[in-house]
Formats: sequence, C-alpha cells, structure tokens
Amino acid sequence: MSGSHRLRGRGRTAGPGGLVLLLCLLGAWLPAYGDASPPTVRPSTPVAGPLPFYYDLYTFRGEAGHTRVVAAFAVPVRRLEREERDGRVLYRFDVTLSLADTALRTVYRTDDSVFVGSGRPLEGGHLLSTHVEVEAPPSGTTVQRVVMTDATTPGVGQLYDSAFAIPDYSGTDLMLSDIALGRRPATAGWRRGNVTLALLPTSQFPESSFDVYYEIYNLPYGHRYATEIAVERVGESGDEAAVEPVRLRFSGKSTGSRDGSVRELHHVNASVARGSYRLTVTITDRETGEAASESRLFRVRGWDPGATMVAALPRASR
Repeated sequence: MSGSHRLRGRGRTAGPGGLVLLLCLLGAWLPAYGDASPPTVRPSTPVAGPLPFYYDLYTFRGEAGHTRVVAAFAVPVRRLEREERDGRVLYRFDVTLSLADTALRTVYRTDDSVFVGSGRPLEGGHLLSTHVEVEAPPSGTTVQRVVMTDATTPGVGQLYDSAFAIPDYSGTDLMLSDIALGRRPATAGWRRGNVTLALLPTSQFPESSFDVYYEIYNLPYGHRYATEIAVERVGESGDEAAVEPVRLRFSGKSTGSRDGSVRELHHVNASVARGSYRLTVTITDRETGEAASESRLFRVRGWDPGATMVAALPRASR
C-alpha cells in the first residue's frame, strides 16, 4: 500500500432519522466540499444539512499481527453551530471511524464526542482538529467510512466512504509505516510511545513548518542505516514540477526494539511556498543494502487562521 492516500470518498448528507443508521455502518479519506460555507442554522429551528470536513488516514503496525489505523479530522468553525454557556462559546462535534471487511463480514469501529470552549467566538477559518484510532487485521477487502456530525444541531452531518486496503506490517522485510504530518508546536495531539503529533489532514497545512513522523520495521538493533527525506513540488495532477527537490539526509545506528521497530520524528523548517508537494522517506540498511521507501502528498495553503487540537478519548468496539 502506498503511503500517499489520494482516495476520494463519496460524500453523503445525513438527515435526522438516517444519521443514527449512518453511525452504525462502515470507514474513508479526503477533503469535502471546497470552501463553501453551509447556511446559517438557528439552534431553535434545526434542519438537516451537510457538514463538510477534511480528513486523512494513517496506518502503523499494531498488536498481535493487527494494523493500527488512525483518522485525523479537521473542520473550520464556520461550519459548526456554536452555543454559549456560562459566558463561554462552545463548539461540539462527534466523529466516527469504521472499517468493514466485506469478505469476512466484520466491522471495527471507534467513536468520539469532542468540544472546544473559548472566551469569544473563533475566526471562521480556524480549524478544530481531532483524531480517533482502531486496530484491525490486514485485509484487501475493507471499506472505510468516516462520519462527522454537529453535536449542537441535530441532523447536520457528513459521511465519506471508499475501498481501503489495510496493509500488513508483519514479516521480516525492511518496511516503513505511513508518513504522518503534524502541525508545530505539538503541545497536544496523537501520542505514540513518547512521541506527540498534532495531526492535521494533509490538505490543510497552513504553514510550511511541520513535523514528520514514521516508523521503520525490521531494522535489527545496532545496524547502521541512512535516511533521506525529499520534498518535491508537484502539479495538480500529482506530476513532478520543474523544481529541484529539497533533500535532508541523516545517518545513525538502530536502537530498535526486539522486533526491529524504530520510531522517528523530524522537524521540518524548510521555506516552502504555497502549493502541492510530495514528501518521500527512504531508509537504507547499510549492513544489508536493503532499502524501503514511502511517499505522501500534502498541500501548503499559505495562510494561518489557527488550529486547535481537541483531546480525543475514543470508545472502540468490534
């Protein structure tokens, strides 16, 4: 499975009655309806409507042969109805990630209800972001579905789904997880061991300074290895532009765990102009000559309306 997930999920609007059914189903990726703002909805007269949002999926090695799938969500506050309570402005929304294996007829799902409180209304372009994660066995017949609903206004929500092959990170070959990107500074966010990453969907990077996180699998302890991170400009079609890539190179010695897993976090401070880019990580085991590479597309938007990471305390179920 490629580390660059340019999968377009099918968007659907959830009505008041159908919303409960949608939350019980299946799992997907990608930005929603561009920059169009939904109509203003008064809390006293709620109506069904869409809730466009942005999301991305990342995969990592899980426990007992399973794969951990992490979904990063982001929504501009202008798309949420706000409420006032005790002199504070609240924004509330619910998210769901589910992975359904159509061949085995199994579903792995997690849900979360989150909110943000502020002393005053936030700017309309300000992003509220969160994440949820679930572990599932590797599968080539999985459907992914993500759902977001406005917890303040009943009947307002959005669903995206598509086919999604869950990769298998078992085996003995040198390999890389997906590449995850996060906003800096990462004071809160997704935690993996001693690493904290303020995950954002890769279509929503408001600035060029960001964190890059990935995991190396099956790199034996003590092996010398080389790392290259390349950032190259791409066109709207994903083709390379006529600009020399920025390359960062490192070398080191594996301090991996017993199964040869190494976690790496890099802070990228390159001056990157607005546009689309491909980030590629290549690892070479200098003891064996074996190499592994993964790529991910991301976009620098060139503006910074601000973003708030919402703490996630998900409830997972099979």
